[in-house]
Amino acid sequence: MKKLTTVAALAAFSVFLMAACAPGDDAADGGEAAAGTAAEGPNPTKNAYFGDLHVHTRYSFDAFIFGTTTDPNDAYEFAKGGTIKHPAGFDMKLDRPLDFQGVTDHGMYLGMLPAMTEEGSPAYGHPIADDLRAAEEADERRGIFVGMRPYLAAQAGEDEHLDMGVVRGAWSKIIEAAEAHNDPGNFTAFIAYEYTSSGYERDNLHRNVVFRGSEAPEAPFSRIDSQNPEDLWAAMDGWREQGIDALAIPHNPNGSGGRMFEMEKFYGDPLDDEYVSVRMRNEPIVEMTQVKGTSDTHPALSPNDEWADFEIMPYKIATTIISDPPGSYVRDALIRGIRLADGGLANPYKFGLIGASDTHVSGGAFQEDNYWSKVGILDAEAHLRGSVPGTGANQTLGDAAQQSDAAMRTDDGSGRTFRDTYYYTWGASGLAGVWAEENTREALFDAMRNKETFATSGPRMKVRFFAGDFADGDLDDAEFLTRAYAEGVPMGGDLLAGDVGDAPTFAVMAMRDAMAAPLDRLQVIKGWSSDGEGAEMVYDVACSDGAEVDPATHRCPDNGATVDLSTCRISDDSGADALEAVWTDPDFDASKRAFYYVRVLENPTCRWSTWDALREGVEPRYDVSPTIQERAWSSPIWYTPE
Repeated sequence: MKKLTTVAALAAFSVFLMAACAPGDDAADGGEAAAGTAAEGPNPTKNAYFGDLHVHTRYSFDAFIFGTTTDPNDAYEFAKGGTIKHPAGFDMKLDRPLDFQGVTDHGMYLGMLPAMTEEGSPAYGHPIADDLRAAEEADERRGIFVGMRPYLAAQAGEDEHLDMGVVRGAWSKIIEAAEAHNDPGNFTAFIAYEYTSSGYERDNLHRNVVFRGSEAPEAPFSRIDSQNPEDLWAAMDGWREQGIDALAIPHNPNGSGGRMFEMEKFYGDPLDDEYVSVRMRNEPIVEMTQVKGTSDTHPALSPNDEWADFEIMPYKIATTIISDPPGSYVRDALIRGIRLADGGLANPYKFGLIGASDTHVSGGAFQEDNYWSKVGILDAEAHLRGSVPGTGANQTLGDAAQQSDAAMRTDDGSGRTFRDTYYYTWGASGLAGVWAEENTREALFDAMRNKETFATSGPRMKVRFFAGDFADGDLDDAEFLTRAYAEGVPMGGDLLAGDVGDAPTFAVMAMRDAMAAPLDRLQVIKGWSSDGEGAEMVYDVACSDGAEVDPATHRCPDNGATVDLSTCRISDDSGADALEAVWTDPDFDASKRAFYYVRVLENPTCRWSTWDALREGVEPRYDVSPTIQERAWSSPIWYTPE
């Protein structure tokens, strides 16, 4: 098993981790020209592109209530490196541009809220319009958010106040913005929107719908048309017959109350192969991480994974109702899919992974040290998001009784008073990584459909993962990637029994974000079924600082990386710029289906809440981890026995 670290690693990694850099961004080796530009043409061994497919602007009902007035054009300018205003008045700017983005405003009530403020608009006389126009304070806007729920829960034709002319007008502007900012070879702007379904008891079943090209339906299919995601997929199949291709990306399964990855259909009917075919055709990838938590796994599901407790947002969306972990997390869903396949059904949970922000201020906050959270004026300051002590109205969006001024937090163990909000469980996450031949809608979309994607919690780490007949020295070969694509299986693919010898072998590779912390370790996560139950194992496969994996525990030793919580300075004497390994499964059973995916961990750094506390000159909350280990995840590779 081979491992590379620091400068030597970077030289070797230029062979196989050639990655696109955003315009103006230095390459990871300190100045390599950007790959994947229009002048270079397609790269058959792929470039890494980073983007965000979950962005809300003023056309989303909730974003507008939260004070967002910026529009899709502003969102694209932000993604391309420009500066825009937060609803609280300060500037937002990325540390470097993105390669692609999709504005995903809510399809339901699309554009209706800003239209309520425009005289002459059909929405100006809506029952909540007077209150909306008069609202100035956060608590007033929070009340309007709650007051919107009856209208958002209406089915098609039930709400006389919903004007589809307004919806179609806003949708046209979203499409126009994507067309105006799409620049093949340099920046990709996808036409997109969010389908915002909820199951029983506020179970989150939201999807982002992303279109491949310039064609889109006259209006989005929204929860007002149907709450059942199966009806969304039917609509997408109908669009595809008209030449309009799209894919749906489930998001925040962690808040689904176990319903995102159920073992039955929406209304309780048994799953069948037709259901699987339709779902997989329309939902090839899933959102692994975003501001409202990470959906990799949960300590209750993975008690033997020391890194399972990462940015857990335990509640259903916009509530303080605990979300059931089973059926709500990606690793558990991958295991459920294998169990269903063992039972004779096709696998409905054979998906790739991406990250996204879910920003509601037109621009994502991906850095722990430059975090502006999500919901505009409601959480624009540290005390509003519960990271530092403060008093005032309860921030919980729930029943009116829960919004009393008297409801406060004092449970961090220090006797200090914090606002009663779940915002402190949110994270500065995440980004979608895509391996594609060029930066165009078609190439990126096709890569997403093929599941050659990865997710990061914010930093732009790059991860590659292949199964094949590899040996240690192969990774030094300048033609390795050509061979890996010709003879091996990339992430998102299937490894068949006939392609495996005594055990499957994988090429596993990761490179740090040059503007973030060094890497700690590289891991392969395996899942399978055993006697009808799920099983999993985490294997460290490459360690930083020249350390070796313990063959008995499959763990790297602690590399000694530290964080000074008084300054948030990280140690500079440990960690790797790059890690790689050729790894063979030591516990392979050829008779059992399995999946494998990669997780790479950075050295510890300060969490955003600690940065907030540092700036305010107070101690971090005692009930929140002061540090995190940022990470990235590859899409899986699946093994199927004969």
